Amino acid sequence: MSGLLHKHLSAWFGAPERFGSLVDGELLQGHGATVEIIDPASATPLLEYRDCAAPGTLDAIDAAERGFSAWQAVTASARGRVLWRMGELIRQRAESLAILEAVVAGKPIRDTRVEVLKVAEMFDYYAGWADKLHGDVIPVPTSHLNYTRREALGVVAQITPWNAPIFTAGWQLAPALAAGNAVVLKPSELTPVTSVCLGLLLHEAGLPNGAVNVLAGLGQTVGHTLVAESRIAKTIFVGSPETGRAIAETAARNLRPCLLELGGKSANIVFPDADLHRAAKGAQAACFAAAGQSCTAGSRLLVHRRVAEPLLDLVVGGAKRLKVGAPLDETTEIGPINNARQFERISKMVADGRSAGVQVLTGGGRPDGAGDGYFYAPTVLGGVTADMTVAREEIFGPVLSCLLFDDEEEALALANHSPFDLAGAVWTADVGRAHRVAARVRAGSFWINGYRTLSVMSPFGGMHGSGYGRSSGYEGLLEYTQPKSVWVETASDAPQPFGYADD
Repeated sequence: MSGLLHKHLSAWFGAPERFGSLVDGELLQGHGATVEIIDPASATPLLEYRDCAAPGTLDAIDAAERGFSAWQAVTASARGRVLWRMGELIRQRAESLAILEAVVAGKPIRDTRVEVLKVAEMFDYYAGWADKLHGDVIPVPTSHLNYTRREALGVVAQITPWNAPIFTAGWQLAPALAAGNAVVLKPSELTPVTSVCLGLLLHEAGLPNGAVNVLAGLGQTVGHTLVAESRIAKTIFVGSPETGRAIAETAARNLRPCLLELGGKSANIVFPDADLHRAAKGAQAACFAAAGQSCTAGSRLLVHRRVAEPLLDLVVGGAKRLKVGAPLDETTEIGPINNARQFERISKMVADGRSAGVQVLTGGGRPDGAGDGYFYAPTVLGGVTADMTVAREEIFGPVLSCLLFDDEEEALALANHSPFDLAGAVWTADVGRAHRVAARVRAGSFWINGYRTLSVMSPFGGMHGSGYGRSSGYEGLLEYTQPKSVWVETASDAPQPFGYADD
């Protein structure tokens, strides 16, 4: 373990070996097997902790039930002040959080600094909503006063991934707490550190003990127990489609709803009238930022045949200049793949693409001088057709598949030839075409002459193979509530059409 990592872990936990799960406001060691966190940049051990396991998970749910009652007793305005204070605390500890995220997740420090501040913005935004979540008065055709209340669900489970741990934790914690829920959060066992840090800061901000519990542990123990537990009012999962299906099936047996944010294979469409230099930079940002480990990655570049050669020259040339390097290097633009399993998956999919006739225009493996870390060079694949695996399956790495089209209808057909419907983009100077394409591409988020812009103020989510439900925005807040209809009889002598009473 590096001296820098030891310093920052000690600042949060007292000592690295004290890292564990946050249950009922206390840091606790787990009950299960030892879990080892590997440094993505060197493939060497970083940190060990004990799996929270099933007993610790049930204890956390007990604590969350008590925490829910305590959080419900806090006024909505006071809840908002706690969330606002949370945003301030994140900014005060932003550099330490960014360093921990960079080292453990393998993300460039230039990216994690931005993401940490985005998390602060999430709490700012939902702090403002906390006392504005109200119902309606409905003009029913009777003598009743009928109104609705927006009520918290109760104890919710949140399961977040390794590719953007602190960002996805904040993305879900803030609206859940603003709506008055209690949370049991299970981050990926590969990247739990900054999520536990958020839990500690929330208690420092004034959250009651148990209102947020953060469990460091394995999917087959902690995750399985959470999803199967009938006391969980709703399960939120961000991750792979395969795991999402299993979670939805288990939750359904308890008649519990889910919010699923799953994979993507987003189409980035370039027409001949586009500004090719801007489109080329946009294509690189769409696919290579975060080393391609993003569900919204524009991993399919659909290019009009007329401009394919000049655009691909720009994209390939730019990809070769991107700096792949250590996460804490201020000049690094692409860090390592987070883990060995994902690195091997990317390598295999590119190798299978070669066997199917795909042309590797640049990249296709470890960059020179990468050492033993899980580094993968920005890769551009040409000669790709719509039915190839590299065009249909999510690679989740810095691999761009390029497909050609001849007209707008063919571009739309290619864009929608995917089991995923999460995001997409179009580059064109034709305003009419831009809006036509935006309307017809199946996607939860769509950009015109840009890519990757997200805001906590705007709803985010997918359809079909990309899941269902919405995170962020007002719609994300409503995901953590349920409406109750209240009927008040106002007539002084309302008729009773049924029943008897003694005079």
